Amino acid sequence: MNSILAVSLLASFYALAHCHHFPHHPTCHDDHKDTDHTEEHGVLDQACLKQGSSYADFTFRFYKQAVLEEADKNVFFSPVSIATAFAMLAMGAKSATLTQIFEGLGFSLTEIQEKEIHESFHHHIHMMNCPNNKIQTSMGNALFIATGFKPLEKFLNDVKTFYEAEFFPTNFHNSKEAEKQINGYVEKKTHGKIPQLVGYLDPNTIIVLVNYIYFKAYWENPFDPFHTQEEDFLVDEKTTVKVNMMRRETNYASHYDEQLSCWLVQIPYSGSAKALFILPDEGKMKQVEDAFLKETVCKWEKLLQERNINLYLPKFSISASYDVKLLFEKMGITDVFSGHADLSGITGVPELRVSKAIHKALLNVHENGTEAAAATAIVISKLLHPSITIKFNRPFLMMIVDKATLSTIFMGKIVNPTIK
Repeated sequence: MNSILAVSLLASFYALAHCHHFPHHPTCHDDHKDTDHTEEHGVLDQACLKQGSSYADFTFRFYKQAVLEEADKNVFFSPVSIATAFAMLAMGAKSATLTQIFEGLGFSLTEIQEKEIHESFHHHIHMMNCPNNKIQTSMGNALFIATGFKPLEKFLNDVKTFYEAEFFPTNFHNSKEAEKQINGYVEKKTHGKIPQLVGYLDPNTIIVLVNYIYFKAYWENPFDPFHTQEEDFLVDEKTTVKVNMMRRETNYASHYDEQLSCWLVQIPYSGSAKALFILPDEGKMKQVEDAFLKETVCKWEKLLQERNINLYLPKFSISASYDVKLLFEKMGITDVFSGHADLSGITGVPELRVSKAIHKALLNVHENGTEAAAATAIVISKLLHPSITIKFNRPFLMMIVDKATLSTIFMGKIVNPTIK
């Protein structure tokens, strides 16, 4: 057996932006009251707040690395899912490996204590699992541990305390059964939307860490399916595809950035989340992406103003899968994947390395037929002003931000909405 045993790290989530009602979670009522003060900050202000600043850096760095790998493809991921999975792994890391993981996630251990970082992730997990009656979010972690392998009690206790992780004994020598066990768990937690997270698992695997996020919400002002029509979407200068284009005329917080040549439209969900859609002018995508930083998003937040918009947005469903190990290594996070890894906080001796890190994501965006009529009838506010038509009929960027935790939970680039 190889002296460097394998640790597999996997992060997954399912994001469904549409429209169902969910029962209220009574134990979370007070917590949501306590976080109401975050409303005074803009939905994107997590990039401007001191405690969220470093994490925001990681979000945009990972996006840019993903785009470098697949410049002309859809990009969609959850920065908070990836960060949570690696922060949980860091509970077993020591020395340079620990420092490199946290620095890669944007945290400086000279400015913030390790315990504070873990406490912040614990709070985030708690808040993500406290949906109100208008939005459903759930976030969780699990460790699948090789039969007969005994991690340090302190590591297990800390992971349980800060990350609310579940533990499952797993026979990795029976790869098929191990795959079935892990995939079954993820499929259940993502309500059947991610049925196949892992493939072949090496028999030397001793731990698989899993993080999942499930997000289900509906628009505050749903689109009326009656207005959805097939239209052209310009993938590039040579490629046009047909999409179902939703349309709604109402007031949206929006802004046209003349310097970067792009439209910004912020669409609220009912509940504690909002989506920001960024539409570059033709030929300006690279210009916008080069400036896609926390400082830019912070500036945009301050410039958004309510105005009447005749909005066209494609109905789409996309998915993405990432080799996080490859992307992290290019971002300078290397030790944890190599023979230099010190994960002695897991076993007491530095004999482990991360052999695999996978992230899978899926997003589904469409109208809400059941509430559209009532919502459509309310669009009366500023009809004296001429509306501006904004049509998302070419590649665009998007962010979904949770107001309760002031964090970017999803980020993406839609190049071709017809590719699943």
